[in-house]
Amino acid sequence: MSTLARQRTGWYFYDFANSAFTTSVVTVFFGPYLTSVAEHAAVNGHLNVLGLALHPGSWFSFCVSASVVMQLLLLPIVGAIADASHRKLQLLALTAFIGAGATSALFFVQHDATSYLTGAGLFIIANASFGASIVVANSFLNDLATENERDKISSRGWAFGYLGGGLALLLHLLWFKTASTGDEKSWTIRMILASTGLWWAAFTIVPLVLLAGIRRTVGTVRVGAAVTQLRDTLRHIRQHPQAARFLIAYVLYNEAIQTVISMASVYGSQELGLGLDVLTQAILLVQFVAIGGSLLFEKMAVRVGTMRAITISLIGWAAALIFAYFMPASGSWFYVLAVVIAIVLGGSQALSRSQFSKLIPHGREAEYFSLYEISDKGTSWFGPLTFGIVLSMSNSYRYALLSLIVFLIVGMLLLRRVREHEPAMR
Repeated sequence: MSTLARQRTGWYFYDFANSAFTTSVVTVFFGPYLTSVAEHAAVNGHLNVLGLALHPGSWFSFCVSASVVMQLLLLPIVGAIADASHRKLQLLALTAFIGAGATSALFFVQHDATSYLTGAGLFIIANASFGASIVVANSFLNDLATENERDKISSRGWAFGYLGGGLALLLHLLWFKTASTGDEKSWTIRMILASTGLWWAAFTIVPLVLLAGIRRTVGTVRVGAAVTQLRDTLRHIRQHPQAARFLIAYVLYNEAIQTVISMASVYGSQELGLGLDVLTQAILLVQFVAIGGSLLFEKMAVRVGTMRAITISLIGWAAALIFAYFMPASGSWFYVLAVVIAIVLGGSQALSRSQFSKLIPHGREAEYFSLYEISDKGTSWFGPLTFGIVLSMSNSYRYALLSLIVFLIVGMLLLRRVREHEPAMR
């Protein structure tokens, strides 16, 4: 195996490692579990947080939003440090292991009066660290592939991630099925959360070994000025209008995508009345079908262009939201929805990452990906906040889910203004 092939394999493995957090924690187990903890702590059907009466079902969505507020401050600093130093691998290790540690600590969240706050704090740390680690990992893409290769390499990375997330979720599903009583299921979920952190940490060792010695160009951003990096990055991106336009469009449409991913199990359990075994099987189905979907959209991008392929995937997402609003409370129909989402998931995620990498300036990849990551892989902000507000106002998960279609429509309209083949300014 050549040095480049080995380094690419290492990069793929970080997607393999961290995707267990997305599937087992964000998408399947922690949302419903934290909701049940919040319901246990609720008084007269509401949580009293900072003087606000909140629906317990909205607590997880607000936690996701809070973690992104932290990332808004943290990620540009991480990006600046990654671009300005030769210690990207050390930074990847630090952010990944902090996230994995906080994830494992979710084991201590139990059904008592205050654990919904403990769970929220640990999840916010884990999700913020997750986003920071992805910023560093994504910045390696331009070092590992030429512009013409990035659709392929990014898509394969996502496919590898779906495989890792799917395998972890499969093991967790089999583990969960061994539990019978309510107390035993609660303990099993806590163990699953802890083991996800261990999975994330263990497989992170692979990229730390295989990416060692990667050759890259260090940017000109001074580490000492990192605290002002968000302002400086926003100012600098004005010189790259195509990257700025794409980023705005991406942030909008990906808000809907990430909110669906993070709230899918809550929607299935609370609105459709589906058991956690059905929800887990559906998400597992998504993981493995999405491998094919990711590779399918890679081929589609070659034939019709990356931007058009992304737009096709977003139309599929809009159709999925409309279908979810009208669909009956049935496990069979939920599986159908899962397949539709799986097919378009890879196209929207893998191709968006590769397209953005073509529009950003060299030497500032991590800096720009820090902005990109604010709405990537479960780190969306406005979507969960909108979901929680609509749910609290309407008391309907269906209306809350359908409200996300606005983000898709506006994002697609803005995407039409991006010129795909205009190179980024140096």
